[in-house]
Amino acid sequence: MPVRTGSAHWQGTLTDGSGTVRTGRGGLTGNYSYKSRFEEGEGTNPEELVAAAHAGCFSMALAKLLADAGHPPQSIDTTAEVKLERVDGQMTITQITLHTTASVPGIDAEEFAKQAEVAKATCPISRLVAAAEVVLDARLA
Repeated sequence: MPVRTGSAHWQGTLTDGSGTVRTGRGGLTGNYSYKSRFEEGEGTNPEELVAAAHAGCFSMALAKLLADAGHPPQSIDTTAEVKLERVDGQMTITQITLHTTASVPGIDAEEFAKQAEVAKATCPISRLVAAAEVVLDARLA
C-alpha cells in the first residue's frame, strides 16, 4: 500500500500566526489560524480535515460492505462532526458523530443499520480515532 502524506506550514505565534495545510498530491490546500480553529474565523483547521477524512473513509467502507452483502448503494452522503473540548487542561477530540444517509435499493432498515455499524467499527479512520467516542446516525433515503 502506498504511504500518504500531508503537510503544514505555520508562521508566527499560536494566536497571531497563520498557516497552510496541504494534502500530499495537492488535492486539498487550505489556510488555517487560531481563529479558524478555536473561534469562527475564515479558513480550515485540523479537526475539519479529520472530519472530512472520517466521512470519506466511512462512506467507502459502507459502500463495500453493502455491495458485499448484495445491496450495492446508489449513493452515500456522510457528514462528520468533530467535538473538540478541553480535557485535563488539553484540547482533545472527545467525540465524532457520523451522520449518513444512503440510497440502497432492496435493503431493510435493520440490515442497513447492521452494515453501518460494521463500517463505523472497521473503517481505518474509525480505528485510528478509537480513543474518541464515535457516534453513528445512519438513515436510508
